[in-house]
Order: sequence, then C-alpha cells, then structure tokens
Amino acid sequence: MKLSDFSTLTFDCYGTLIDWESGIFNALQPLVAKAANGFNRDQVLEAYARHESAQEHETPDMIYSALLTHVHARLAREWGVAADPAADAAFGGSVPDWPAFPDSAGALAYLKQHYKLVILSNVDRVSFAGSNKRLGVEFDAIYTAQDIGSYKPNVRNFHYMLEKLAAQGITKDKILHTAQSLFHDHGPAKKVGMTSCWIDRRHDAAGWGATMPPPAEAAWEWRFTSLQAMADAHKAEIGG
Repeated sequence: MKLSDFSTLTFDCYGTLIDWESGIFNALQPLVAKAANGFNRDQVLEAYARHESAQEHETPDMIYSALLTHVHARLAREWGVAADPAADAAFGGSVPDWPAFPDSAGALAYLKQHYKLVILSNVDRVSFAGSNKRLGVEFDAIYTAQDIGSYKPNVRNFHYMLEKLAAQGITKDKILHTAQSLFHDHGPAKKVGMTSCWIDRRHDAAGWGATMPPPAEAAWEWRFTSLQAMADAHKAEIGG
C-alpha cells in the first residue's frame, strides 16, 4: 500500500492542521490565573478534554462555539472560580484565534496538487471558516458536527462523510483519513473500515493532552510527526 494509491485525504482539523492545544491553553489563561491552582499546561489540557468529551456526549446537537462556552463554565465551577458568562462566551468564540501549525499551509498546498482534500471536524461552520483562512487552501468538501448533529468519536460522523463522498463517486478504498487524535479519529475510522494516517503532533510529549485516552481498537497504517513529513514522503514516493 502506498500514499499515492489514494485520491482523497479526509482531515481532522483541530490538533492536526490547527494547533488547538496552544489555542485552548492560551484562551484559558484568564481562567487559569483566577483559579491559581498551579496546573501545568498538560493538566489544564487534560481537564479541558474531560469536560469537552462529557459535554459533547450530553449535548451532541449543540454547535461547538456554544459547547465551548459550557466547557469554560464547567472548568470554572471545578476550579472554584466565580461564574462569568462573558468569559465563558469569549472562550466559546476563540476558535478562529487558534493558530495553524507552521507546516500546515505549505503541506496542504502540496497535497492539494495530488488529492481532493476534505474536512471532517467537530466544530461549527462559522468557527471553521475562521480557521480556514489560516490554512490557505480551498477544501473540496467540509463536514462539521453542526451539519451532522453529533460529535466524533461517534461513527455516525464517519458514515455521514463516507455517504456524501460516495455520492460524488469517491469510494472508501480511495480515501485516507489523516488525523492526530487516536480518540476522535483513528478509533472510529477503524470501526468503519477506513485506512488512516496518524499525524502524531504530540510525539515529543507524554500523555494525551486535550484528547481523551484512545480506545484499544485505534490503529493506523502510516505515522508521521508532522503534515510536512507526510507530504515529503508522498513526494519521495512519486519521485518528485
């Protein structure tokens, strides 16, 4: 099996193309300062992961910006910080401020020459539009949790995407799902029989950061520590 066997790359965005851990951690700094709990970066991200996952399970049809507002309020309660609806809402609207990884735009520009590029994301359309400006590429299709009414790792999201792509004549065997999160993406991708490529952005860090620990069935066919490394491997494969 080769990278060049596929016609379409389906991407998780946040954690893979957008540096969501930096974005989340930076946006939470006012709350962290008020909490004064001495948490380090990974402790903050792990707390976020617990509350985000729980909120997505409880309110699967809530759009992501509103969901983040609730997550911020949950963290404030857990950390003993007084309720502040304005601060909750500011965090909910922070997604467009989250930075792209430095290699994302260049690697996507290269990959766009060889594949259709598709987004399967847990965010809402408005939030993603802000991030898309940072990525500098036009995606061939964008499927968000707002469109689907559920959040990954629900396999419903993957079935939705596969059905939409099949209607365009793109079969599952020609799709390579490309993502960082073993929890949100590689586990459910395997459940629906997809081939996947792990962009291991946390390769030099312990733990799982802003995602929950992965399920036992999480697996992948390729692993790269950056999207640029994947693009370079494809280039070498085709003799570019």
